[in-house]
Amino acid sequence: MPRKKKIYKKKGKVIKDLTRKIFRILNEDSTKSFNYKQIASKIAISDTEGRNQIIKKLSELASSQKIVEVEKGKYKINADRKYHIGTMDLTANGNGYFICDDFEEDIFVPSVNLNKALQDDIVRVYVYNKRKTPKLEADVVEIIERAKQEFVGTLQMSKNFGFVLPDSPKMYADIFISKGKLNGADNGDKVVAKITDWPDNSKNPFGKITQILGRPGDHDTEIHSILLEYGLPYEFPKEVEKEAEELPIEITAEEISKRRDMREDLTFTIDPKDAKDFDDALSFTVLENGNYEIGIHIADVSHYLQSKTILDDEAYDRATSVYLVDRVVPMLPEMLSNGVCSLRPNEEKLTFSAVFELDEKANIHNQWFGRTVTYSDKRFAYEEAQAIIENKNNIIPQEVSLTGSEYTVDDKIVEATLKLDELAKKMRAKRMKAGAISFDKVEVKFHLDEEANPIGVFFKEGKDANKLIEEFMLLANKKVAEFIGKGKGGRPTNKTFVYRIHDEPDVDKLASLQNIISKFGYKIDTQSRESTSESLNKLLKDVHGKGEANLVETLAIRSMSKAVYTTQNIGHYGLAFDYYSHFTSPIRRYPDVMTHRLLQHYLDGGSSPKVDGYEERCKHTSKMEELAAKAERDSIKYMQVKYMQDHKDQEFQGVISGVTEWGIYVEIVSNKCEGMVRIRDIKDDYYIFDEKQYAVIGQSTQAMIQLGDPVTVKVKHTDLERKHLDFELISH
Repeated sequence: MPRKKKIYKKKGKVIKDLTRKIFRILNEDSTKSFNYKQIASKIAISDTEGRNQIIKKLSELASSQKIVEVEKGKYKINADRKYHIGTMDLTANGNGYFICDDFEEDIFVPSVNLNKALQDDIVRVYVYNKRKTPKLEADVVEIIERAKQEFVGTLQMSKNFGFVLPDSPKMYADIFISKGKLNGADNGDKVVAKITDWPDNSKNPFGKITQILGRPGDHDTEIHSILLEYGLPYEFPKEVEKEAEELPIEITAEEISKRRDMREDLTFTIDPKDAKDFDDALSFTVLENGNYEIGIHIADVSHYLQSKTILDDEAYDRATSVYLVDRVVPMLPEMLSNGVCSLRPNEEKLTFSAVFELDEKANIHNQWFGRTVTYSDKRFAYEEAQAIIENKNNIIPQEVSLTGSEYTVDDKIVEATLKLDELAKKMRAKRMKAGAISFDKVEVKFHLDEEANPIGVFFKEGKDANKLIEEFMLLANKKVAEFIGKGKGGRPTNKTFVYRIHDEPDVDKLASLQNIISKFGYKIDTQSRESTSESLNKLLKDVHGKGEANLVETLAIRSMSKAVYTTQNIGHYGLAFDYYSHFTSPIRRYPDVMTHRLLQHYLDGGSSPKVDGYEERCKHTSKMEELAAKAERDSIKYMQVKYMQDHKDQEFQGVISGVTEWGIYVEIVSNKCEGMVRIRDIKDDYYIFDEKQYAVIGQSTQAMIQLGDPVTVKVKHTDLERKHLDFELISH
């Protein structure tokens, strides 16, 4: 019997995936009609606002003929409706899935039914039952909008024409290039090809070369290929750079007079040691009543980045900075990101600030939001701040007076850092008690030589100094969102705003996670929201430092919903916040720029702007964030393969991180590099894939090689272009 999904009540909030939930109910019995009360009951909605959302959604679906109003207020599925519009998601084997709110599950599209549809295309499909079974399949009948026209690949020439073989495994068709469309490219070049036509009688699209990236395997060529594969630029247009250079950057007395002057407050930054752009700074003052005034000061990017300019259009298009293994591709030109906006030490800066009065227990007594001018007294790397925290008993033998003239700025900053660390730990404890989930996943980093070749691997883990900054940034983000979104009595204000939301985890994904982690002796309790959070935190704590840690942490993250930007607030599950926004990183995130502009608009007494334009921008920035994350992951894979090229004769201890019908994936414990051992290459028996046990089983010996098992492997083959490693299994 299928497990019933638990839907937590979200009083006073937008009901997530409401369309899908309505279709699930109506599809359970297509002959039966339902009214809004019955639907509300089935999805555990009991408040008036939630019911009104259901009434409105039913009316929308009926007007678009997706459902039928059979009598007043009673609806059923439109059984005659076979055509639907949605998005394609292709698999590496050439088949696809149709994604649409009309259906609870994605619908399988066999390769013969794709009709030239490509990854992420918006398509119209005909949906039917496969051979009179309940299982649905779809046939693409129209491509409404192409997701992309340009593809990165390698040119393979014949005598009078060539084909571009795309890098992406989800692009199933090579692109035909006639001799006149080569644009100077030679056989073997890594290029960008644009599809210009796809004749009905051709299995291959026709295209032209728009850019020559270089030779495959060359470092810059491969990094640029990763960026362009996801439509991410790696340089700024000249007109954008010119506009940035021409910005007035002097901080005038007139501008200072419009702001709260906080230049005398003790202020400093804590960032990675290799950071060049400093978004945020903290100020610290002891008040006469013994409480602490703490300022979270953020670069006032929106002062320089004005709407409806070339510079702003470029920042919006990019939407985010991209952090690759060997470089940062910034959202803003360097003159802004590393210069005028960056909160560098010993410089006056224009800032946008959230200022709080906290007591010893980290309770908030007062808050203030607005534009400021600040002066950073010191720049710390995380490692320096961490050393202060870890050696607090040896640094200053007696408490320093933060106002005493006999003490240096450095002394005062040390004392401020220690107090901020104490307060941050108290705030974090409150968050965890409220149900926040602690994902402190280890990051893989590389030591690079002057040519950007990886010469070593190390792991970056968030320590107290990182968590100190994190807690105060979370505080600012949360309180800014509450200030705009939460009215008197705690009811939503319905003012247009940019929220960062994170939905509750899917119960089916959690059940799948439980299945896998049980192999390692762990378990999670999904009976309630509280027990889910508690048991996930216990799992992450118990697995920390173990061989299977990266595998289990990755699977736990995948069981979570994705955090996105939207104007429709449903809260942030992972942080256990009812209101959350992004305010603290406008140098590298465009949603933060939107947040700054809206916050100032409301501080000036402005009325709520129309939501539609902002929701469209939220969708764009969420999409660009996802593409940037994919590019970042690809750059790590690329560097891992490059690193392993020089270790082909070495044996490594690994953990089986995945099992498929064609092979087992192994993650090396010492460097987190992942590769595949193909089943056909395991010579001691003939192995068969067992999906239920996440294992392959030897037909003769019944030996089982299972997810999570320790193994020893050796590099068999490296493929830089495909960013793929093949391993040889030495022992299991």
